[in-house]
Amino acid sequence: MTVVSAIDAHHHLWDLAENEYPWLIGPPVEAHFGPYDKIRKDYLVEDYLHDIRGQHIVKSVHVEAGSDPSDPVKETRWLQRQADTHGFPHGIVAHANLAAENIREVLEAHCRSPNVRGIRMLMRPPGALRRGHPIAGSPMTDGGWRRGFALLGEMNLTFDLQAPPPLMAEAADVAASFPDTRLVLTHAGLPLDRTAEGMAAWRKGMRLLAGRPNVVVKISGIPMTDWRWSVESLRPIVLETIDVFGVERAMFGSNFPVDGLYSDYATLWGAYRDITAGYTPEERRRLFHDNAERVYRL
Repeated sequence: MTVVSAIDAHHHLWDLAENEYPWLIGPPVEAHFGPYDKIRKDYLVEDYLHDIRGQHIVKSVHVEAGSDPSDPVKETRWLQRQADTHGFPHGIVAHANLAAENIREVLEAHCRSPNVRGIRMLMRPPGALRRGHPIAGSPMTDGGWRRGFALLGEMNLTFDLQAPPPLMAEAADVAASFPDTRLVLTHAGLPLDRTAEGMAAWRKGMRLLAGRPNVVVKISGIPMTDWRWSVESLRPIVLETIDVFGVERAMFGSNFPVDGLYSDYATLWGAYRDITAGYTPEERRRLFHDNAERVYRL
């Protein structure tokens, strides 16, 4: 099997002395990704480069990591300094509260860092996504939030969407209302509920989102929903996600170091490569490299 150069479309970095991360330095939260004492420490560019060695990762996209929401631009400036020094990350997806009164100023400040490509605003805090916890409503129906969202298209910014099945209908409505803004569904839609009913809801929501041409998907974070994962347990989620969205609208991300709670980087990335071995070289190049390059303008 030919090894394809890849772009890691979703990972995190943090320096606990440089930025405030309440979930890392404060009391642990009960979250869908389980106990996480192992990652309550610095994870720097040097650590990331050590993890990806031998995996042919040529570029990466950093996604905001839950830093102090009162100063969301501080993390972005720090990340840009890392990129300027080390070459990674190549793209930055920053945090912003889209309902904030000063949202235009915040977005403009983010965009002063040249590697910024998009925004992520979690619809619910990590504790609200833990297994078996009901999820109801989100900011996506709020008029103020939507006014902030409208600025993303104006500024050529993507939106990283973290929407598990109960929020997918609202997300699809946002995508339909803002057809010129690219939405990137993260973590394969977070299939947390693996019961027959839960998977049926996931499939329905995934098809609904895939029906919006401005939505693409990241295959990332699946170990957060499958703590004892194997290649065979990942396989149906990965292949069905690609089947629903198509090879032109799917990409891979490591979600490191969070997915590192359940394996090392080479094991996870190797699983994704093994699962996609049946695709043509051109299709695999799109999945592992070209789609991320296009969506995030890398």
